[in-house]
Amino acid sequence: MLRDRLPTKSKLATRGVISTEAHLCVAGCGHVKDVQHLFLSCSVFASLWSLLRAWIGFDGVDTQVILDHFYQFIYYTGVLKARQNFLQFIWLMCSWILWNERNNRLFKNQECTSYQLLEKVKYYSLRWRKAKQTTFVLGTHLW
Repeated sequence: MLRDRLPTKSKLATRGVISTEAHLCVAGCGHVKDVQHLFLSCSVFASLWSLLRAWIGFDGVDTQVILDHFYQFIYYTGVLKARQNFLQFIWLMCSWILWNERNNRLFKNQECTSYQLLEKVKYYSLRWRKAKQTTFVLGTHLW
């Protein structure tokens, strides 16, 4: 994603894999689906970022460039390496959840709300933390 190598509909339409009529966003917003749109400007998918920041407890303004968004997100709280690693992990987890939601909408005709997507980010990030750190004591109610 950070290198703009995801097989989005706009790229597939440009290469002739799908028709140019089929390159619109799976969320039904009517825009051409490219990486910037899917992750940052789509009214359906981009709302997850504000919910995520509210969960973590910091404010921010989203840029419309993927790499800038990534750096802005992970360096928001300063220079502490542990915080940067945590925010990088959360950013990547959120991106993975959004890509899976896109695939679910496209291939399985299943949709989740932004709040359900946030719960997935919380759930999977907690499971990963517990798997990596066996002494991690927070449960789902505190995470």
